[in-house]
Amino acid sequence: MTDKAPSNTARAIARLRELIFAGELAAGTDHLESELADLLEMSRTPVREAVLTLEAQGLLTMRPRKGVRILPLSPEDMAEIYDVLTELESHAAERAARARHNSRDLATLTRAVDDMEAAIRGNDLEGWARADETFHDELVRLGGNSRIVAITQMMADQVRRARATTLHLRPLPSKSTEDHRTVLDAIRDGRGGAARDAHRQHRQRSKAILVALLHDHRLRYL
Repeated sequence: MTDKAPSNTARAIARLRELIFAGELAAGTDHLESELADLLEMSRTPVREAVLTLEAQGLLTMRPRKGVRILPLSPEDMAEIYDVLTELESHAAERAARARHNSRDLATLTRAVDDMEAAIRGNDLEGWARADETFHDELVRLGGNSRIVAITQMMADQVRRARATTLHLRPLPSKSTEDHRTVLDAIRDGRGGAARDAHRQHRQRSKAILVALLHDHRLRYL
């Protein structure tokens, strides 16, 4: 009996995240807890626990007597998130370079850049986005600071959601892919300052593109 509840809660979290990222639970919409339980074909207890988890992750909020509201993607929020990520990831890039990782250590990071370049050649934006996510996750891990890893993971859902929603609105990310190769080369060569500066410039460019898209479109529901 004790093993069943966590399993149902995990399933509820995964399914609600999927529905939010797919837009089936649209930003700005309100839903009763009972409605979500019916949608997921679950009892209300695991749904309530899932909602609390997703609220902590910034995907929704619980409002007294009004149920669950799916939070919109705010350009202002994303600008703040990118500011934090820019500093933390740039520091991680510098640390990764100064750690002088060998080729085996850098295999995942290298493969991510190779996959991004292949995706650009094939005009595969979804494949590019997956490789981009792998690159940033691995970059932070290689930095070797567990606090940075924890903080960036807290923001990962919001970044993933914004990227998925704006992916087909932005130009082909050729420049972004070149930026990743530049950061990788600097890390491989042990050039800490160059890795830090290249990554900071990359994140600042990405922020400008994303925030402009969110402002221009307001994604039809803001």
